Amino acid sequence: MALAHGGVRLGLGLAAVGCLLILSADQSPQYYAPAAPSVLQSAGVAMVPAVPPGVPMYGSASVINVPVSGGPQAGAGSSNAYYALAFCAAAVASYKISLAAVEGNTVVIGLAADSGCGKSTFMRRMTSIFGGEPKAPEGGNPESNTLLSDKTTVLCLDDFHCLDRFGRKEKNVTALAPEAQNFDLMYQQVKDLKEGKAVDKPIYNHVSGLLDPPEKIESPEILIIEGLHPFYDKRVQDLLDFKIYLDISDEVKFAWKIQRDMKERGWTLDEVKASIEGRKADFNAYVDPQKKDADCIIEVLPTWEPSDEINVDAGEKPLRVRLIQKVGSKLFDPAYFFDIGSTVNWVPDGSKLTAASPGLKFASYSEKYFGQDVSVVEMEGDLSKLDDVSYIESQMSDAATKYDGEISAQMLKNAQFPGSMNGTGLFQTLVGLKIREVYERVTETEMAPIK
Repeated sequence: MALAHGGVRLGLGLAAVGCLLILSADQSPQYYAPAAPSVLQSAGVAMVPAVPPGVPMYGSASVINVPVSGGPQAGAGSSNAYYALAFCAAAVASYKISLAAVEGNTVVIGLAADSGCGKSTFMRRMTSIFGGEPKAPEGGNPESNTLLSDKTTVLCLDDFHCLDRFGRKEKNVTALAPEAQNFDLMYQQVKDLKEGKAVDKPIYNHVSGLLDPPEKIESPEILIIEGLHPFYDKRVQDLLDFKIYLDISDEVKFAWKIQRDMKERGWTLDEVKASIEGRKADFNAYVDPQKKDADCIIEVLPTWEPSDEINVDAGEKPLRVRLIQKVGSKLFDPAYFFDIGSTVNWVPDGSKLTAASPGLKFASYSEKYFGQDVSVVEMEGDLSKLDDVSYIESQMSDAATKYDGEISAQMLKNAQFPGSMNGTGLFQTLVGLKIREVYERVTETEMAPIK
């Protein structure tokens, strides 16, 4: 897709060559000769009687000439070859232009994560960067999982379950198992949307656990597919321009689920444990391996000592968050602190912060991740005031911002979102800006910042 504009240029170039060949094709020489009387008579031209010698002529008649093709000239026999070559060039040009138009419509982003790992919050931060309040399709199913905004459409991959809740129970499989997904339909519909075509996408109803009638989805400028398996099927993975993985450690995931499910949904601790343990094997087998294929990974680690027991009170403890960025992509540049390629450990000067933030520290370094070169930026601890993001941002390079303080402005605008005071909010915002950077490089267009 990044070559779509190059395809257009190549197509137009080939079309120009075809035109030049056509213009130069018929170059056989011709000359004009006086027309014979028989020719003039057949054309209905009046014949003038011969004038005797010595009789003056007061109005001379014009000599009528007709074109006469010469005999076979050198090179004249190649006209047909010129026309054939011109036709082929025009045909190839049309194909290239059509192909570029098909491939150049939609930038596709994949976001992979387990349930309860912050996908919804990340989507809200990301769509804020592109403008518009994300909302469900108007007049449609109130249980739709799709979110539409000015430039983006977010599809929940749960909609591509081929087994509903009761079918999974009957077959004794979880929602994470590949046999519970319709990967053929997922591939075809993501491909169609990427090519600019509308699709009738199914809806998985999270309330009833059933598959509802489909909804029509138009092709957007930016398509985000989020869920458990966006990179699992190689065909779907190959359609993605940028891949993101939210890697939440077990200790943090347990703490978040306890906070959400016990405090907000009224679950018991045993119910939370059963939910976690029931998904763990399939998560490790089918979801977690996708992170090796991601371009950016937000890894959330505990700052407390891990244990075999679930820590009920860990939900409010500080976190260590790493943004792992693949090196060598043509579509985005990894962000770093201070000096590219250097190993940096940084504790901000408290006098430059508006409020004391004990334990706050940052790092920037390179390492190997599944055998691939990556650049890492890291934040540990919490900010006491979001106003201090502007100082942190000022020490960061290649952050894909359009103006000084854009990260700070985005985080202040979304201050009510979970994780705003720690590295999850900071790096989710940064990755959202990287999505914009990818969009601009793929489409070769500039996008104005949303303030």
